[in-house]
Amino acid sequence: MDRESSSSSWTPLEEVRPAAHAPGMGGSQQRKASYADLEALPEHVVGEIIDGVLYASPRPALPHAYAAGELFFELMGPFGRGRGGPGGWQLLIEPELHLGEDVLVPDIAGWRRERMPRTPRTAAATLAPDWVCEVLSPSTRNLDRKAKLPVYAREGVRHVWLVDPNARTLEVFRLEGNHYLPMTPHSGQIRIRAEPFESFELHLSLLWEE
Repeated sequence: MDRESSSSSWTPLEEVRPAAHAPGMGGSQQRKASYADLEALPEHVVGEIIDGVLYASPRPALPHAYAAGELFFELMGPFGRGRGGPGGWQLLIEPELHLGEDVLVPDIAGWRRERMPRTPRTAAATLAPDWVCEVLSPSTRNLDRKAKLPVYAREGVRHVWLVDPNARTLEVFRLEGNHYLPMTPHSGQIRIRAEPFESFELHLSLLWEE
């Protein structure tokens, strides 16, 4: 998930890891963050809870929002609507996922329609996706790789894409057992086929704003 901001008034992720102290606890002890803590965050940040820790991140910088938007647009036609492709997917931008006690917000997530025939009429999804895409930024790459990937693996998310607009790369991961196996990475201006959407040729250059 990209949350890198160009505004100096927004606090980098590394400085925003609040987990409020519970009454009666010492200064070195912290209670687990709750959904109320997440709801108390300012509107211009995105909150996630992983292993009881609250992470707050600024809204995406524009190049990262561009990459996520273009990728969603490219996949939505053939896979979300079945236009020029097989269909069969529910695709959502920045859905809030409640996975056990963790709350995650990937940049894009997809569910096969046999598992999610309709989009839930709720604020959050409790059904783990079949595929997620995180757009990396300098301030969130460690969170995406080290904290969120294990949660996705635990919940059985079969496929993960990591897009880095700065490096112009797409990394593809497939779940094998309880860990992710990296597939061949892609970079630059090439056309690719990547699971679980390998029936479609993606022009990687469309993700990079020139």
